[in-house]
Amino acid sequence: MGPKFKLFHNDEHLKEAIDKIRNDGVRDEDIYILSHDNDHVRRSRKETDANKVGVKVTGVGTATKNIFRSKDDKLVVKMQKIGFDTKKAEQLEEELDKGKTLLIVTNTDEVTF
Repeated sequence: MGPKFKLFHNDEHLKEAIDKIRNDGVRDEDIYILSHDNDHVRRSRKETDANKVGVKVTGVGTATKNIFRSKDDKLVVKMQKIGFDTKKAEQLEEELDKGKTLLIVTNTDEVTF
């Protein structure tokens, strides 16, 4: 089973969803957020303690290759590394283009948003 996800426009709703899934027993290391805006991701991570999809997840080789990729391609590769198939990653990246933030939960089938 792939990762669970939900898209958000509103940071307060994102924070509420993260609080809920933590209260439901999801481990912090299984909660990630992605957005086109790196500053937005930093602020959201600071407020929610969610993880970024970084070198620890993608590996050094992918992180190095990402230096030469476009922002869109980087996000697709990060989503693939976390468990999405290419088609789904591309669809979600299009939603991120619209200014949304993606909440991803891995390693659990029991999360509900």
